[in-house]
Amino acid sequence: MASRIRYLLLLALKYATRLFYRYELRWLHSPPPGPWPDLRVIALLHHTSLFEWLYVGLAPNHILKALAYRAVIPAADVTLARPFIGRFLRAFGADVVPITREKDSTWAEVLSRVAPNRVMVILPEGRMMRADGLDKHGRPMTVRGGIADILRAIPAGRMLLAYSGGLHHIQIPGHGAPRLFRRILLAGELVEIGAYKKALGGDADPVEFKRAVIEDLEHRRDLRCGPLEVELLGRERLGRRSPPEPRSPSG
Repeated sequence: MASRIRYLLLLALKYATRLFYRYELRWLHSPPPGPWPDLRVIALLHHTSLFEWLYVGLAPNHILKALAYRAVIPAADVTLARPFIGRFLRAFGADVVPITREKDSTWAEVLSRVAPNRVMVILPEGRMMRADGLDKHGRPMTVRGGIADILRAIPAGRMLLAYSGGLHHIQIPGHGAPRLFRRILLAGELVEIGAYKKALGGDADPVEFKRAVIEDLEHRRDLRCGPLEVELLGRERLGRRSPPEPRSPSG
C-alpha cells in the first residue's frame, strides 16, 4: 500500500511540475519499448542542485513505478536529516538509505540492498556542483567509485545513464528559491551492464575496474552534459532577451 501511495504521489508531482517547467528528453539511441523489467541501475550525471527531483516531470511512468516500488536510493545523511527536504526526498524511493561521505558501514548497507528485484539509483559524483563549477570544498567534480561497487554486484541487466543539462539556471545551491517557467533538458542512454563490465575489465582487479568506470563516466559526462548545458543556457538567454527598441522616425 505504501508503494502505491508513493507512486500516486510521484505521478501527481510529475504533472504538477509540468505546469511550471518546459521539459525536453532526448534519447541517444532508440530505447526498447518500456517498461524495462531488467532495469537495475539509474545513474544521473552532472549533479548541480537539490532540485533534481524536478526530473520526475519527464520520467516515463514505468520509471516512476520502479522508483516507488523497487528503488534503493543512497542519499547524504546530512541532507536527509533536514526537517522538510529530508522527508520530501524519502518519498522518491522505496528504500532511501542515508550515507556519509566515507566508505564506511553506511555504504556497506547500500550494497547489502543490491538484489534482482531492486533498482539502484545513484548520483555518481556524490556531491553538488556550485556556481564556480567546483564542489563546496573547491574541488573538481569527479565521479566517485561507489557506482563501480554497485555494478560489480550486479551480473546483468540494464543501466540508464541520465545526462543532465544542469539546473543552475533554476537554482544554484545556497542561492535562494528556484526560478519558475524555465527549460529542463535531459538526455538518456541505456547500457547493458554485462557488456559494459566486460568492456571495462569487470572480471579483473577491482581497483582497476573502479578506475576504468570512473574514467568512462567522467568522459561520458563531459561529452554529453557539457554541450547540453551550453545549449540550455544559450536558449534560456535567447528566451529572456528583450525585444529591440523601435527606431526613431527618420527626418
